[in-house]
Amino acid sequence: MFVTQSFASQAIQFRVATTLYSLSYIFPFLILPIGLANAFSNFLMGGLGVLDVVGGFIAGVVVSGLVYLVRRFELSKLLIIPIIALGNGLIVPIWLSYLLGIPYFALVINVTLGQLPSGIAAYFLITALDKHMKKTGGYE
Repeated sequence: MFVTQSFASQAIQFRVATTLYSLSYIFPFLILPIGLANAFSNFLMGGLGVLDVVGGFIAGVVVSGLVYLVRRFELSKLLIIPIIALGNGLIVPIWLSYLLGIPYFALVINVTLGQLPSGIAAYFLITALDKHMKKTGGYE
């Protein structure tokens, strides 16, 4: 987040770090640390207060948890894309609309559009890592 902060908190939030939520697909123990990292990032760089920190934690845990469920229930990895884009797109505006005084649905569109590239990158990241893990026996 530090490297991308200049464009990660704009009207359309393009957060490259959100791609890392997908790591919970292979490493479910990362669900809680992902939420904590998101909260910490919002604390250091968000500037919107405790609601943004707590909300960021919840969004990180929920979205990375949903990504893990894709693997748990042997669903298509393509679902990672809408989970990351829409998961964040529907959750984050809950408190941002209150904090910024912007209508919820306007923020849903902005956040979802910003998260879509992260969701696509996450799909490719997990596809490559999953292939590697299967090839090297990393799941055993």
